[in-house]
Amino acid sequence: RKNLKFKILKYFLLLLFSYVYCFSQDVNANLRNQTFSAKVIGISDGDTMEVLFRDKPIKIRLAHIDAPEKRGTQPFGNNSKKALSDLCFGKIVTVQSEKYDRYKRLIAVIITDKNKNVNKEMLRLGMAWHYKKYSNNAEYAQLENLARKNRVGLWQDQNAIAPWLWRENKKKK
Repeated sequence: RKNLKFKILKYFLLLLFSYVYCFSQDVNANLRNQTFSAKVIGISDGDTMEVLFRDKPIKIRLAHIDAPEKRGTQPFGNNSKKALSDLCFGKIVTVQSEKYDRYKRLIAVIITDKNKNVNKEMLRLGMAWHYKKYSNNAEYAQLENLARKNRVGLWQDQNAIAPWLWRENKKKK
């Protein structure tokens, strides 16, 4: 009788763990190329945030842009983080996901409740570069060029260094 109870308990726990594991895998697997609403619960820097979706935190990297590094104190890194925070922290946003990067962050375009494209807004504010290595979108290139021309945000600095070059230089040191 004890043996039967043990087997039933063991079977039940196995089912429970399998269900929990499958559900957690399912949430991540289904987010690629999906559009969903989520609450912004964290801002890491000017191009990375965390949202809460189905009670699960999801790390998001903004598509098409690269922002100054907060880590390593790149000029405008803190300003860029604050700009992203001002645009969407604590708000419900629409996430238009594309794929996952090598760090398992979801690459996405973020739209605010006021129908503002956050990725484009970061370029318009001069708080990010168009990340041409991963995006050939002409509209993003145009927004960066306009911000440069008008010396908006980080473009006030005539020697602004692109984040990918900043990271590369930090690796060499």
